[in-house]
Amino acid sequence: MTKNLLKIENLHATINDIEILKGLNLSINEGEIHAIMGPNGSGKSTLSKVITGHPLYNITKGYIKFNNEDITYSEPEQRANKGIFLAFQYPVEIPGVNNIDFLRLAYNEKQKNSNLPELDPLSFFDLINQKAKHIHMNTEFLARNVNEGFSGGEKKRNEILQMSLLDNQLSILDETDSGLDIDALKNISTSINSFFDSKKAIILITHYQRLLNYIIPDFVHIMQNGQIVCTGTAELAKKLENEGYNNLVKQKIN
Repeated sequence: MTKNLLKIENLHATINDIEILKGLNLSINEGEIHAIMGPNGSGKSTLSKVITGHPLYNITKGYIKFNNEDITYSEPEQRANKGIFLAFQYPVEIPGVNNIDFLRLAYNEKQKNSNLPELDPLSFFDLINQKAKHIHMNTEFLARNVNEGFSGGEKKRNEILQMSLLDNQLSILDETDSGLDIDALKNISTSINSFFDSKKAIILITHYQRLLNYIIPDFVHIMQNGQIVCTGTAELAKKLENEGYNNLVKQKIN
């Protein structure tokens, strides 16, 4: 029997007293890839941040369950330790923080939380080098400060490196395809597909069909005005390219 991983019911959320999510429902099982599409301002990125516990967002109604555990008001680090990962749309630069030190700290925190042995710097160096080569990332970026001076594509690849390293059950990728040329998109998509297995789930937030040519979703959801208003298979994204959001949603409603 397929196990439910994420269950969101009637979720309402605000930022600065402005309601962004307005009764959103979503259910994701292990082994599923879900794509979330929608116009700017529909609430896609807000949803990703609310799932991961961003402190600026306030949940006013509804709940979020992960592995059947209520995490609606859990702290971000608790959610991360339980197995939720977010790759940001705009990864931040962290001056003065070495990339490999940052990655080792994150890895060892997760190990410690799971009562597993932490890795010393030398052992971790071997592990992260293997991970970096697997996603075709130049290992010289490990010695630089986190995302500092990285191109858009290099920042996105660094996010995928974190995803691969932390090996979480649920990965939320917020517009990972933005700013990537076709070769970088193919490489990153291959890395994401190789990471995925039957015990994991992925949420892809994207504006464009092209990402879904390489990472085939089981379900495509269209968001408008803080709700999921339409759900279908991968074919829905192709129709969206041809018909646009408004026409497609009107057809579904009628």
